Amino acid sequence: MEKHKIGITGQAGFIGNHLYTTLSLREDVELVDFERSFFEDSDALAQFVSKCDSIVHLAAMNRHEDPQVIYDTNLKLVDELLTACEKSKVTPHIIFSSSSQELKDNLYGQSKLEGKEKFMAWAEITGGKFSSLTIPNVFGPFGKPNYNSVVATFCHKVANNENPTILNDGEVGLIYINDLVQIFMDTIFGDQQSKPLNNNSSEVDIEPNHYVKVSRILELLNGFKSNYMEKGIFPNLEDHFEKSLFNTFRCYIPESHYPVKYTKHTDPRGSFVEIARTETSGQFSFSTTVPGITRGNHFHTRKAERFAVISGKARIQLRKIGTDEVINYDLDGKEPAYVDMPIWYTHNITNTGDEELITLFWINEPYDPEDADTYFESVE
Repeated sequence: MEKHKIGITGQAGFIGNHLYTTLSLREDVELVDFERSFFEDSDALAQFVSKCDSIVHLAAMNRHEDPQVIYDTNLKLVDELLTACEKSKVTPHIIFSSSSQELKDNLYGQSKLEGKEKFMAWAEITGGKFSSLTIPNVFGPFGKPNYNSVVATFCHKVANNENPTILNDGEVGLIYINDLVQIFMDTIFGDQQSKPLNNNSSEVDIEPNHYVKVSRILELLNGFKSNYMEKGIFPNLEDHFEKSLFNTFRCYIPESHYPVKYTKHTDPRGSFVEIARTETSGQFSFSTTVPGITRGNHFHTRKAERFAVISGKARIQLRKIGTDEVINYDLDGKEPAYVDMPIWYTHNITNTGDEELITLFWINEPYDPEDADTYFESVE
């Protein structure tokens, strides 16, 4: 099978990282790695574009004390990318990350509008293909607090016992990062409806799929903190926005929060431990594991999952996809405890004791082999 070669400028950014890791799950894609230094090395940039069937251009500056620097930088990046294509004599499909700001009277918006026009002219002259995606406010796991979105800022503050301040309690239009990534992928592979701009260019004006007041976002996050972090109760995960916000919030919970010890009730008959209380559906299961054996080494992109050790000794390990740092938690069934798995963290559990390990699992979706949302990757 011939693979579609895709490069992403701005690969390390919030949207770029999510797009890159999601595309890496596809067997029909070969990712062409990009580094920021390529824009300072014309030969490296030319070599990069020559390898790509499609290029997603996300690299841009959106904050600086001098708006003129933003304008000049963004147009310079467009010019350098097009020069590299001309130098290599290639016409990859270029997908451009634009913004609703392009219709407003500011230099950032002007840089997006004029950058789009440059790509359109290039496509018309060379016969290349160009797609512009107008992107609304985006939220999701791993966004930078005080930078990417109000959601990232509020999640970080609430999870770390800080008090967010609402400056303007207006309604914000939002799109979850997974939904945006799907639109990017549909555009790359020709499955996304678009509006023609000229013979070789088209535009996708992406609408937010959630309109939420800022105070409602904070209300939900405070609920996650009091019910989930403090009481261990999973919220209702049927609503798409609330599930997306919950999965975002979980990625800001401090590493030190886990493992969470259960309350163990003991009497002459034995003991009782409540494993999980939820406001949503899901699947409960258990496993036994012999000493020295490891289970797991996989990750999920949407599922919420709990590992509860009730007998024996175990080490639970997690690692965020695309990073090297491994988080270790040691649990002992003499003091039953649990660890919850954030999305995009590959995880496993190893029996580190001399006796059989008994682990209880809860996951918010019953296992479906046709849509398992389970991707195997070793933690170490």
